[in-house]
Amino acid sequence: MKENQLTDYPIKILLAFEMAVGGNKEFFDWLFNNGYPELAALSNAIRGNTKAIDWLMKNGFLHLAAFDAASVDDEGAMKWLEKEGYHFLVILAKASRGIQEAIDELHRQDLEIFVRIAFRIKQFSDGQTFDYHRSPF
Repeated sequence: MKENQLTDYPIKILLAFEMAVGGNKEFFDWLFNNGYPELAALSNAIRGNTKAIDWLMKNGFLHLAAFDAASVDDEGAMKWLEKEGYHFLVILAKASRGIQEAIDELHRQDLEIFVRIAFRIKQFSDGQTFDYHRSPF
């Protein structure tokens, strides 16, 4: 098993992460100030903050940056996670895309907190619209 897997965090930390993904700044601040800056950064990355993605990559959390990309639509990131052995992050990324088979797998493993996290990610990404004025290209 790879280090820094999301499954290694205590449930209360994962609940705070879920709330931060949902946009709750108090939980983001708590994660950031209490030893979980990688989860704070990931929550901001999921919400589209490119500085958070850069922070993840520069601080040794490439797998979390790849998860962020894979959870939306980046097939290259999904393949990288698979190749590097981050199988759980692949399942969670697929669940975050709304793929029922992955959601069912999380239920089978009694990982309800991750079903909730996947739902929050999907809920946020479905609420986004593409603005060509903000395109980085």
